[in-house]
Amino acid sequence: MSGENKVLREGMLVGLCNPLLDISAATDVAFLEKYDLQLNNAILAEEKHKPLYKELVSQYKVDYIAGGSGQNALRVAQRVLEKPNTTVFMGCVGKDEYSEILQTKARSEGVNVRYQYTDTESTGTCAVLLTNNGANRSLCANLAAANLFTKQHVEIPENRKFIDEADFFYITGFFLTVNPDTIMEVARHANAENKVLMMNLSAPFLSQFFKEPMMQAFPYIDILFGNETEAETFAKEQNLPVSHDMSEIALCIAALPKENQKRKRIVIITQGKDDVIIAQDGKVTRIPAMNVPDDKIVDTNGAGDAFVGGFISQLLQGRPIDVCVRCGVWAATQIIQQDGCTFPTDLLIPEGFRAV
Repeated sequence: MSGENKVLREGMLVGLCNPLLDISAATDVAFLEKYDLQLNNAILAEEKHKPLYKELVSQYKVDYIAGGSGQNALRVAQRVLEKPNTTVFMGCVGKDEYSEILQTKARSEGVNVRYQYTDTESTGTCAVLLTNNGANRSLCANLAAANLFTKQHVEIPENRKFIDEADFFYITGFFLTVNPDTIMEVARHANAENKVLMMNLSAPFLSQFFKEPMMQAFPYIDILFGNETEAETFAKEQNLPVSHDMSEIALCIAALPKENQKRKRIVIITQGKDDVIIAQDGKVTRIPAMNVPDDKIVDTNGAGDAFVGGFISQLLQGRPIDVCVRCGVWAATQIIQQDGCTFPTDLLIPEGFRAV
């Protein structure tokens, strides 16, 4: 899985998740009140929020950021690699101006997007409403078209080619709510061809309410990501015999039944400012997080996605797991000092992480 330098090529990794266009703007409290939104909260849009997006664009200066957890991770990986189209992303969008913006943004950052298009829903969006000079933010997500992805999309010959030619796959837990059939199609393919399948626990509610599709895919997972809350919830829901000790939880999750016996499962748990835990081959390794002063932290929302992106950028180069994790920590550290899951334009990639 690692330890030997790999030559980067196009289409090495395929990712599956929900593509969302983040629409970010500095607004005011009156705008929040109009749409019954709270400071520092995140919700899924209801019917009453539908006009919000158009009004935001027409009334305020907005920034468009290609978003969604999986797409964020691939964007970060591409930024570190600086080799366009090393990764391919699939998800469902509408036939509208937002999907055009989303595609242009993601492609400009090096991700080869292969969206499925639907006529029945608009592209998923997330309004990021900043108030009090950016000190407060309110998120309102409308998943819309992202929920309509079908397995037929990966069966189209030009898309199936990407699946067949990839060596790595990354699927977020959020995709479990959308299309488990596609996850299993990719998982079985990865298993049969001895390819690497990475998944993310993504959010506690997935371990609680989507247990069946999650555990159907679980034996096929080679590398699992999650934060401490997600890992603890998963362990509790699966009745694993563990305490609150994250090392113990990681080892138990790594030891769950696995289809491909040619490689052991690796479990990676992030803990914010605390050490990252790696469970591998019955042992635990800890990698320290990088300290960022509180006054430098702007937005922690994309930290987990950035961590995965940094990790992926090194894994695709065949670098050891500890280097992959260190790059993930570095990437997350950069992202939390920016608005949204974006790198500074003038950022230099450290020599130890750069693609050869």
